[in-house]
Amino acid sequence: MSDEDAEQQNLLQRLIAWRVGAAMEPHPPSETLMRLQQPFVDLLDKYYFRVEVDGWDRVPDTTCLVIGVHSGGALTMDAWSLVNAWQKQFGGERPLHGTAHDVLMASPGLGDYFRAMGVIAANRTSVGTALARGEDVVVWPGGEVDAMRSWWKRDVAVLGGRTGFVKQAIRSGVPILPVATVGGHDTVFVISEGKWLANALDKVLGLKKTLRGSNLPIIAGFPFPIAVEVLPAHVPLPAKIRTELLEPIEVDDDPERADDEAYVQKIYDQVQEVIQAGMDRLAAKRSLPILG
Repeated sequence: MSDEDAEQQNLLQRLIAWRVGAAMEPHPPSETLMRLQQPFVDLLDKYYFRVEVDGWDRVPDTTCLVIGVHSGGALTMDAWSLVNAWQKQFGGERPLHGTAHDVLMASPGLGDYFRAMGVIAANRTSVGTALARGEDVVVWPGGEVDAMRSWWKRDVAVLGGRTGFVKQAIRSGVPILPVATVGGHDTVFVISEGKWLANALDKVLGLKKTLRGSNLPIIAGFPFPIAVEVLPAHVPLPAKIRTELLEPIEVDDDPERADDEAYVQKIYDQVQEVIQAGMDRLAAKRSLPILG
């Protein structure tokens, strides 16, 4: 990499860090924006994605850390439909902060929209701050590995081996609420996770460190039959999305337990197992891709 390329990469990293910094402090969703877009969102959920969300009786009365998988490339409609259903279920009285990758939070326009919707950066500072304020947060630990997994793995729970959410729940003293969902990965077809492409470009441009990801997925969708997706490059197909809130998992609130790797791994495995079991149940209801 030349000195000029290195300087451009450093500039991009500083820009991302600066814009993500604006999302560190959780803010409630813009009531004006929510009110204006709600009719359109409701139509999408009811008629386009035919969203079903069950298990509301399992939501703890106390603040919780919601953990799930999300699918569909850079546009994870199962994540958006969950947050919207939560806001409607609790009438806006119990906000749920969505979380997003730093690159998305730093994107002009898209990142600003996310912040107006109450989305925060998926890092320890912003998540911990929201939980300390008594506000629920949903995290998708698998991140880009999860959202951009191959279509052939669409019903596989991918948490990416990232145990940070367990440590966060321990430090914040909140239960974990697992969520299973299927259908989001039928809104776009990820035909290749693009690890080979990411590796090739990383050698030339050093993109992995900048984008904080190891995949450059190749997708088949609309309007482009074939495209490489980092930022959204498709319009989601009208796949049916099914979601189920599962039984909460209590964690030890002794902060020192966050350093107990065996205990942390035990909780991680438990969360992944119950999410996978939930996804298996939901996937069994599907008759055909997209149609549901």
